[in-house]
Amino acid sequence: MARERHDGNGGTELGTFLRAHRARVTPAQVGLPTGPGVRRTPGLRREELATLAGVSVDYYVRLERGKETNPSPSVVDALARALRLDPAEHDHLRVLVARAAGASALHPPSSDAETVLPGVELLLEKLRPFPAYVLSRTMDVLACTPSGLRLFHGLADWPVEQRNVVRYVFLHPAAPKLFDDWHDQIRAAVGRLRSLHSLEPDAPGLAPLVDELLAASPEFTSLWERYDVRLHTHGSKTFHHPDVGDLTPGYQKMQIEGTRTQRLVVYYAEPGTPDHDKLVLLDTAGAEQKTQ
Repeated sequence: MARERHDGNGGTELGTFLRAHRARVTPAQVGLPTGPGVRRTPGLRREELATLAGVSVDYYVRLERGKETNPSPSVVDALARALRLDPAEHDHLRVLVARAAGASALHPPSSDAETVLPGVELLLEKLRPFPAYVLSRTMDVLACTPSGLRLFHGLADWPVEQRNVVRYVFLHPAAPKLFDDWHDQIRAAVGRLRSLHSLEPDAPGLAPLVDELLAASPEFTSLWERYDVRLHTHGSKTFHHPDVGDLTPGYQKMQIEGTRTQRLVVYYAEPGTPDHDKLVLLDTAGAEQKTQ
């Protein structure tokens, strides 16, 4: 049976999530008067959130402190509405509640974290000239195409064992200039790690990576405390690449069946477009570099 992990402050992961999101909602956003004087609590007070969710203050306090572990679905939905959670955050809250209640682990331990299947290696080769990556659950780059290695400018300068997408966006000096929406990129990266940390806190490599980033990046620390869990699975990204100029390829992320923990990420552009030509240049320039 899965047990709810305590957060080091006498609470639980569920309590950490509730406190973080309670702090982000202002009284004005939910139609409550602010009143005179300075509020010592950022966001909503416990009693305000309890009132909005239609539960007693004592019940909510026990829930946040890990003393109550089995709220009904209607209470969970009421809390999600009061906290103004989006669908992804609402789903994450449901999972945390299930784990706090002692539900069976949703993700049993897996031994496939570092092994890339031969068929996936072949698929990567067939995806050229598109940038493509096989990522572990902690976003280590397990394999990639030549253009994939070069799209994240400077990633090839790091040793293979340090090539991690989250580490790159926060710690590589090229990253803030490379991404047109760098702040959105770092929020998404933290969101994926935060989600993993709450569901699989013992995932191999997770704790050292989080500790490294907490020590090295104030931006990471601030976003980690916000407890965002929003994930990006498809769309487009604009890069200001020093070698090929500006480009905006589309991207798609997908789970690799048979591994559970690995994802394939592919950037693409329509043939005959300037963006496609730039991806071809990245592929050709990087063809002789090691891709993993």
